[in-house]
Amino acid sequence: MRIHLGTDHAGLEFSTQIQHHLAAQGHEVVDHGPIEYDPLDDYPAFCIRAAQAVVRDQADGVEALGVVFGGSGNGEQIAANKVLGVRAALVWSIATAELAREHNDANVIAIGARQHTFEEASSFIDRFIATPFSGEERHARRIAQLAAYEQDGVLLPDPREGRAQADVLAAGDSFDPEAG
Repeated sequence: MRIHLGTDHAGLEFSTQIQHHLAAQGHEVVDHGPIEYDPLDDYPAFCIRAAQAVVRDQADGVEALGVVFGGSGNGEQIAANKVLGVRAALVWSIATAELAREHNDANVIAIGARQHTFEEASSFIDRFIATPFSGEERHARRIAQLAAYEQDGVLLPDPREGRAQADVLAAGDSFDPEAG
């Protein structure tokens, strides 16, 4: 599988280790990050290029996924999700790596390089790569809704539209989930 990596200075050392780890497993690794350490570089362009390459490869029938790194992974996930066709998930555990693929058919994950050890991050990436999309109807339906919104801004109808009163809790009101 082809794996596209993007990072900034915060994930540069991590990215280098991950490249070797993935190549040793037989993956083709494409680095879209910086070529040298610059504490003032910015992650958006690196992560967006990695995400664009994933979408381009997938459109061409190439089996590809992406991994973006930064200090927390948050900004990197946001940047990757700006690319049409990307479903980037912030991953912080084996379970979130697995669910990102299984339920969301994520094609990019973001990991905080300053939040995890190399061993943790590599285990998240390995699980992400190894986990297939479940294909369950409910998950496919939700992904299709996201894609429709991405294409033309269409959302399902608002169930509150046309109601006389909005559902608003005032300060001091209690919420009873059993009551609906």
